[in-house]
Amino acid sequence: MKKIAYARVSTEQQSLNRQLDALQGYGYNEIFTEKMTGTKADRPELDKVKLVAREGDVVVIESLSRLGRSSKDLLNLLDEFERKGVQVVSLKENIDTRTPTGKLITTVLSAICEFEASLTRQRTQEGLTAARARGKVGGRPKADKKAVDKAVKLYKAQTHSVKEIVALCGISQATLYRELAKAAA
Repeated sequence: MKKIAYARVSTEQQSLNRQLDALQGYGYNEIFTEKMTGTKADRPELDKVKLVAREGDVVVIESLSRLGRSSKDLLNLLDEFERKGVQVVSLKENIDTRTPTGKLITTVLSAICEFEASLTRQRTQEGLTAARARGKVGGRPKADKKAVDKAVKLYKAQTHSVKEIVALCGISQATLYRELAKAAA
């Protein structure tokens, strides 16, 4: 039996230290870490865990939330491990899928995780709606029309490089190219 640890944080700025400390306290033979959102289906290090885990092995995680945010995704992953004969141990929730109670708790907790994520999405949407009702507009601010027109003129005059034009006008290259494409259409 091999213990395979997996740790993940959602952004590059976040630290894995808390998870690594917990996993080291449990013990493992091999560890895989990554810094990317759990909402992405393609997580290279988790894919490696799935490849190296064999029947009788144990995958150790600090928390169920490290494997996935939706209960469907989490349950599918746990089911995949179960079919391979790989057990999962979650330290934070004190869950071990080798036991019937562990399987039950995993199902209930994954539903709660999805519920929490749904509430977060709902609150975000409500906040955006309230902001719009007060006249706030989300998203990036629009580039100044005069600056964009000036940039297009400079580009067409061919007196400056694109890098110089965007620096002079205070707009992005993407904005310049988007306006040039509109003018060409």
